Amino acid sequence: MNVAQVASALREHPSIRSKLAISSATETLGLAQMNEGRPGDDAAILPRKGGGFDLLAGEGFIPGFVKDDPWFAGWCGVMVNVSDIASMGGRAVGVVDQVWAPDADTVKPLLQGLRDAANALGVPVVGGHSNFSAGELGLAVSIFGRAEKLITSFDAAPGDVLIAAADLRGAYRNFDNFFAAGDAPAGRVQEDFEVLPCLAEDDLVKAGKDISQGGLVGTALMLAECSGVGIEIDLDRIESPRGVALDRWLRSYPSFGFLLSVAPEKTSQVCDRFNERDIDARPIGVVSQGTAVHLRADGASAEFWNYQSAPYLGLGLREMHHA
Repeated sequence: MNVAQVASALREHPSIRSKLAISSATETLGLAQMNEGRPGDDAAILPRKGGGFDLLAGEGFIPGFVKDDPWFAGWCGVMVNVSDIASMGGRAVGVVDQVWAPDADTVKPLLQGLRDAANALGVPVVGGHSNFSAGELGLAVSIFGRAEKLITSFDAAPGDVLIAAADLRGAYRNFDNFFAAGDAPAGRVQEDFEVLPCLAEDDLVKAGKDISQGGLVGTALMLAECSGVGIEIDLDRIESPRGVALDRWLRSYPSFGFLLSVAPEKTSQVCDRFNERDIDARPIGVVSQGTAVHLRADGASAEFWNYQSAPYLGLGLREMHHA
């Protein structure tokens, strides 16, 4: 494996570069990491009086993705939001949807996907907005959740171990979207997501993110930038689903996948929680000082991205406490 070529190809891939749009939006809105809600995390954090946190998140979907597979788009509308809440150490409470379509018949597969996912994941659809006079299908979904203790994007620290936890059961549904829950028995996925809040409440994990549309490597970059740290990823230690090339897996959305920054002495306990549920979890790197994500393989190393010279999220660099 030529790690320099892998780093270069990932750096230029559309799924990685699509996240650069975040900086344009947040600049116009005047948002930075220290604003209320902590922009840059997987869900907005709103402390509750008396303890605990309310969590808010939302997802809008690319029209081409919705058109290609409306049922799966509806399913993802719930799934990606539940994943965002779980990645914060929270439990989902309810979702609201916003749909656009030319007519009521065209939108039925999309709404069925929403309904099927809500039933499978145990999260009710509690309202929304419908427009049946639009030119094409469109979808956005928002979610509300609660957490007692948080997992955040801002608390990775040098010396932590980087753990990748992903459900390798399943298959690609379209594009680089892996569907791990497709053949899952009833209740299993709900119990799988429950691992995350339990890790937070047991003080085993304080920092991490769900692996998003930017894939494992793009998510590591977002975690590094939010926490003001460097990350070293050992590609030789990453497990991909059977028959899936590693370079594709590195940029894929795994549907159930998380990157966690964990104190070394807690690494085994964290991995065991996932492994007990037949979810692959293993150390794949370390958190370090610096402002770059490096990839390593076959004894060689290459810089994937330095967010100090080329901000990725553009939310304002955290003061470098770890420098």
